[in-house]
Amino acid sequence: MSVFKNLPTPPAAAKKPVSDTRHGITRTDDYAWLRAGNWQAMFKDPSILDPEIRRYLEAENAYMNAAMEDTKPLQKTLFAEMRGRIKEDDSSVPMKDGAHAYGTFFVTGGEQPRYFRIPRDGDVKDETIRTVLLDGDKEAIGKSYFRLAGLDHSTDHSRGIWGYDDKGSEFFTLKVRNLSTGEDMADVIENTGGGGVFAPDGRSFFYSALDENHRPSKVFHHIVGTPQSEDRLVYEEQDAGFFMSVGGSLLDDFIYIDIHDHETSEYRLLSTKDLTAQPKLVAKRETGIEYTLTEGGDVFYILTNDGGAKDFKIMEAPVDNPGKENWREVVSHKTGTLIINHMAYARHLLWLERKDGLPQIIVRDRKTGEEHAIAFAEEAYSLGLQGAAEYDTDVIRFSYSSMTTPSQLYDYNMVTRERTLLKTQEVPSGHNPDDYVTRRVFAPAWDGEKVPVTLLYRKDTPLDGSAPCLLYGYGAYGISIPAGFNTNCLSLADRGFVYAIAHIRGGKDKGFAWYENGKMAFKTNTFKDFIAAADYLNQQKFTSYAKIVAEGGSAGGMLMGAIANMAPEKFAGIIAAVPFVDVLNTMLDDTLPLTPPEWPEWGNPIESKEHYEQIASYSPYDNIGEKAYPPILALGGLTDPRVTYWEPAKWVARLRDKTTSAAPVLLKTNMDAGHGGAAGRFQRLEEIAFEYAFAIKVAGKV
Repeated sequence: MSVFKNLPTPPAAAKKPVSDTRHGITRTDDYAWLRAGNWQAMFKDPSILDPEIRRYLEAENAYMNAAMEDTKPLQKTLFAEMRGRIKEDDSSVPMKDGAHAYGTFFVTGGEQPRYFRIPRDGDVKDETIRTVLLDGDKEAIGKSYFRLAGLDHSTDHSRGIWGYDDKGSEFFTLKVRNLSTGEDMADVIENTGGGGVFAPDGRSFFYSALDENHRPSKVFHHIVGTPQSEDRLVYEEQDAGFFMSVGGSLLDDFIYIDIHDHETSEYRLLSTKDLTAQPKLVAKRETGIEYTLTEGGDVFYILTNDGGAKDFKIMEAPVDNPGKENWREVVSHKTGTLIINHMAYARHLLWLERKDGLPQIIVRDRKTGEEHAIAFAEEAYSLGLQGAAEYDTDVIRFSYSSMTTPSQLYDYNMVTRERTLLKTQEVPSGHNPDDYVTRRVFAPAWDGEKVPVTLLYRKDTPLDGSAPCLLYGYGAYGISIPAGFNTNCLSLADRGFVYAIAHIRGGKDKGFAWYENGKMAFKTNTFKDFIAAADYLNQQKFTSYAKIVAEGGSAGGMLMGAIANMAPEKFAGIIAAVPFVDVLNTMLDDTLPLTPPEWPEWGNPIESKEHYEQIASYSPYDNIGEKAYPPILALGGLTDPRVTYWEPAKWVARLRDKTTSAAPVLLKTNMDAGHGGAAGRFQRLEEIAFEYAFAIKVAGKV
């Protein structure tokens, strides 16, 4: 029996067939017209959207609202629960840097963070010594969307660079603030990637600029007090397939220019002793070879997969000659133990690694070579390595949490090995970890692999197949989903849900090979692994097919589209947030913001018929069939440059045309936001409450 009753007639998008022939294969797209011809300009000014497209999106929103009308009281309840678990006037533990310590705090009712500093050894609870450097709520006044890019201070602590996006299109504007007066200077830098790095003297900074296709293709040097038009071009990346970012070293010796796609990287260095020089290449790009740098005084430490080190190793090279010919191994490659990132300080080298899905931090004494590990005993947990803001230190910072344990922040002395608990995440409405269970189980995949699945549920939840389940997955770009504390999902667990994360191939949860076996020609393993997780949870009676709600966003939204086509009968409902579902059309269009850099992940169907056919075989939009789809909720953002709004819009239109079931297909387009949805912390909670209300409704728990 459907839980959706008395629905109005859903919108029916007009069909305006457009045919395209590639590699001798012709496809027809009935809904190509939903892509605005002026999309680039519209991202910066949404008011110029084609009226016909706007009317259609608004009609879809109206239909969605009608379908979800009966859940509004539930949404309010969920929102109140989630908000009640947030310490509204929370403050970070400041990070020491020179004479100051820097942090952020929120005020009760505030949507945006406020950046502050206190004297180095001051008491963060003493508000009289706290200087507010940037008030996000104040800057957001009058804006329907506002997202801060952070605040980076100069070495002499006199100035800060801060950035914001007020459209959701991720074109960030940078400003320079006098940290003594709190006033912004005249400098306004448009169309940036969102951050900058000061030169040591604080009189200039470097930033990456976005081109019209939203690609960070240029690095500029800006002199404070001069117009953006006079900024010096430091480096331009000609290959449209590469991203670029700019950063600095703890010792202020170098400006790093990081150039990379999803499988290849290259660094160029600019010595801060001569800011007018041309950046020098470290090691030229080689397809499939990745490396990242961190400075260690007289050496660079280089994390790389060069030489067949699939799960990465650490090399070192002299600062004055860091070319590949001078790389020397210091941490060997170990198959199945993935080194995720690394940091270096005056006396220690440390790195975060993952083995069998569990992380640990390794600390090495640079002089003696002695190593020790920071690890925990829970069955599934998450570690975050924050490091330190100063190079000459023995104390670093890390965070720990699990699905049942609130986040804990520690200072760690790498010499004495003493952990100092700085802060435990507060849950004002109350949280008893003993009321919940965290499990790590393994679902057998079609080819014998074991797919890790992290579970959270209340101890009193019956495991007889009657419990509803929200099964989350991502599975792309090598991104691993941590088993960390999430106060929001407690609202599901408290309603009898099993909350599950499927650590499927396409991520790096079981090492780099886990990623390789979920991309390109092996992409369908990602989808099969997710279905295997659903099968296992059904067979072991953690839940049943009739009560599993699948959820994923962005590339995880592609996963949702694929499993909807492959096994619609195994899901009670599907939530696809900003879903990358029109994969073939997007990868065929090299003018779209992220298409060229995405080819190493999915393939280049423009040049390769083999890649074309691979993508065509699973692209969710292209494989919609006449079958009984479950209730589906798709969410998009009008100014999203990553997954453009027309992908979910086209997908929903075609699903509704093809489905043989009466289950509704809903589209919610945020007309004031982009890829990340609403930027304010409570606005975001409202969106999560909406999604959870859909899950609860289709699982029959309203």
